[in-house]
Amino acid sequence: MPDKKSRLVYSTDPEPEPIKPPVNLPKNPAAPFAVQGNQPVRVRLERKGRGGKSVSIIEGILSPAAGKEALLKHLKNKLGAGGTTQGEIIEIQGDQRDRLVELLVELGYKAKKAGG
Repeated sequence: MPDKKSRLVYSTDPEPEPIKPPVNLPKNPAAPFAVQGNQPVRVRLERKGRGGKSVSIIEGILSPAAGKEALLKHLKNKLGAGGTTQGEIIEIQGDQRDRLVELLVELGYKAKKAGG
């Protein structure tokens, strides 16, 4: 511990990192978790409040935030589109419903197209 008069400029002592509880992700973090069961995932299109732009909405994903982020990253890479998570839903830019259903089924989700 340095004196109050001395000024420590550089220290080689590493700062202790906070301990985070481990998140049990499957080998493929984008894959469905066991809690998903037979519950379907709905993929719908939304245009309201977006200045006429279309956004594909994915609802019904039962996984922790880390799993949703991994799924979002996987989908964005496969589709070449932007997207974000908004609470319990995942938004992908553009009308990507058909391709999203295909990708989700490949991952093991029971995906359905919702709406018209």
